[in-house]
Amino acid sequence: MSPSLNPTLDVIIIGSGIGGLVTATQLAAKGAQVLVLESYLIPGGSSGYFDRQGYRFDVGASMIFGFGEKGTTNLLTRALDAVNVSQETITDPVQIHYHLPSLDIKVERTYDNFLQHLIAYFPHEEIGIRRFYDECWKVFNCLNTIDLLSLEEPRYLLRTFLQHPLACLSLVKYLPQNVGDVARRYIKDPQLLQFIDIECYCWSVVKADMTPMINAAMVFADRHYGGVNYPQGGVGQIAQKLVEGLEKAGGQIKYQARVTKILLEKGKAVGVQLASGQVYHARRIVSNATRWDTFTKLLPVGKIPANEKKWQQTYKKSPSFLSLHIGVAAAVLPRSTECHHIILEDWENMTAPAGTLFVSIPTLLDPKLAPEGYHIIHAFTPQSIEDWREMSASEYEAKKEAAAWQIIDRLEKIFPGLDAGLDYLEVGTPRTHQRFLGREDGTYGPIPRRKLPGLLNMPFNRTAIPGLYCVGDSTFPGQGLNAVAFSGFACAHRIAVDLGLSNGN
Repeated sequence: MSPSLNPTLDVIIIGSGIGGLVTATQLAAKGAQVLVLESYLIPGGSSGYFDRQGYRFDVGASMIFGFGEKGTTNLLTRALDAVNVSQETITDPVQIHYHLPSLDIKVERTYDNFLQHLIAYFPHEEIGIRRFYDECWKVFNCLNTIDLLSLEEPRYLLRTFLQHPLACLSLVKYLPQNVGDVARRYIKDPQLLQFIDIECYCWSVVKADMTPMINAAMVFADRHYGGVNYPQGGVGQIAQKLVEGLEKAGGQIKYQARVTKILLEKGKAVGVQLASGQVYHARRIVSNATRWDTFTKLLPVGKIPANEKKWQQTYKKSPSFLSLHIGVAAAVLPRSTECHHIILEDWENMTAPAGTLFVSIPTLLDPKLAPEGYHIIHAFTPQSIEDWREMSASEYEAKKEAAAWQIIDRLEKIFPGLDAGLDYLEVGTPRTHQRFLGREDGTYGPIPRRKLPGLLNMPFNRTAIPGLYCVGDSTFPGQGLNAVAFSGFACAHRIAVDLGLSNGN
């Protein structure tokens, strides 16, 4: 083994996803010596980007929350502010345009407009619609009054409770609740309940019965409060700006630095080893890898703690995605086209592989991401990596092409002439996501194996291995950029207290 390059590091962070970078920047801003190790060429993970023939494509979704200017839930804005950097954004007036069986609904940023669109389809459920979404606002307003930090830190919890007792008691009440249970208190119409299902599924990848109420309240209210705001220059700019701030604050990031092992001494995490053999030591280690990758690949065999085994019995990997990155002539898209779309032809197929089709057209907000006269369409649909294993190279390419044209056929129904207007097409499979993102099976995070009591089973940042923390979508509060930013704030706060860099404030 090579000697450690810097034995006096405070914190090493494995991976530069948004959760890892928020942890890193928050700690660097507090004076910690932080090193981020990233296996790829650029930061961001599934919030990264790639360039092809004049197009700048987002790796993942482009529906971004957390860039608001007020309240406490604008976590991306706050993360950038902490290290004295900023990101220009473009307001998206519509969160999603749903193309559903018998329903064509736009979720406008203006709350009352959205309610009126929905009530027009379900006039007999007007009272229930208003009561359900108003209850989501009650939860959001509680979240939006408190500083979102580590729920593992007793002084923070006590201080927050003393400052905001009613908000805290309300949140405790909602912690074990799921959206479906709340929705059925107010709504009876089966199709409207299916709409609530896809309102959850489009970001949680599970139906309302399995989606925690607190997470849903953040999405259902913040889209009308802070709004959906697209980062100018593409989603990859968020990670780039966080890295800029990290380095300004004295932290470091190293690329093409693939961690292959977390080093333990007397059962405590004390360092990491890279594929190159280089060893780094630090007082605390943070993994921004998934919990599956962290505990089954980076730790010695037989070192999986019992609570992690139990977690893996409670949660399973969400499916990965089949993604199409398309360049298309601008004339294909009607003037009234919105940035984000959900396409579903049959309610029965909502959660089936290739059932729900997600569509982002970020050049409607930022035309500079594509050559003049063209748009980007990113279309993606859930698929399991199991459907893409054990085939020859020619079989793999043939399957990719067939799957791509099935998606293009579905898009043609919304955007006639798309086929004729194609300028560029690249297909990514679950194997692609696994390879480039370093996430087991290409998963985009954990989902419950069965109905659970809200967020009560979701693990926090500390692990059973002293000195080792986890951050990202495998930790509380789960998936989504703003959610993993919350995880990063919480992780940094807990570590800062543990290292004596903070007194809990």
